[in-house]
Amino acid sequence: MEASNVKFYNKDGVSMDCFALMKSLGMNTIRLRAWVNPVNQWSSTADVIAKAKRAKALDMRLLIDLHYSDSWADPGKQNKPVLWASANFSQLNDSVSVYTTRLMNELKGNGIIPDWVQVGNETDNGLLWPDAKASTNMVNYAAIIKTGCIAVKSVFPDTKTMVHVSNGYNNDLFKWNIGGLIKNGAVFDMIGMSLYPSPTDWTTKNDQILYNMNNMVELYGKEIMVVEVGMPWDSPNECKLFLTDLIAKVK
Repeated sequence: MEASNVKFYNKDGVSMDCFALMKSLGMNTIRLRAWVNPVNQWSSTADVIAKAKRAKALDMRLLIDLHYSDSWADPGKQNKPVLWASANFSQLNDSVSVYTTRLMNELKGNGIIPDWVQVGNETDNGLLWPDAKASTNMVNYAAIIKTGCIAVKSVFPDTKTMVHVSNGYNNDLFKWNIGGLIKNGAVFDMIGMSLYPSPTDWTTKNDQILYNMNNMVELYGKEIMVVEVGMPWDSPNECKLFLTDLIAKVK
């Protein structure tokens, strides 16, 4: 947006840097997605570093979101980066280690220490399909998560690693996914969740995610972060009620 000369304004109509505007509104953390080799270079390593520097300059906390793809990775698509397309599983695992370590070292070299790193984005059914698709190979999925987390910790021992699964209201999904990872030897610090309710079912979904969060803590002893939320832009009143209630439940 900035590259297209879009401007950001505060409530008084004064133009502000986007990050500074977010901080002025009470946000204290920036989440940056990282793609391996995107076509237009947005969310590339260089782009991530540039934005991370801006966050650091404003003393904001940082969550790095590793998609292990060249574009969006989500429950419906977990495409390998083009550079890794022909790799066998052993080579894929090595590539995850090398790429993750390199990105972490780039951050470190710029004086940036991320508070959290997501190893994968909405990996409901694993990642790097088909090799580490959870429904067909939970062992490979767990191996990739373990490799990514080890790479993060090799550079930043105190940074918390996170597995991110969507539909935070779906307790069965989380028990299958997170439970399967742990059973197969994956080691990580936190569980990330997404929640995208509608203006009419948000109260139910918030009750369900609260149950799920507490259940994950009870079963696995892991901290929880809700890393993505959304609701239609044209339901502002419901949005505010949803977010206010969700923040209280997370706390």
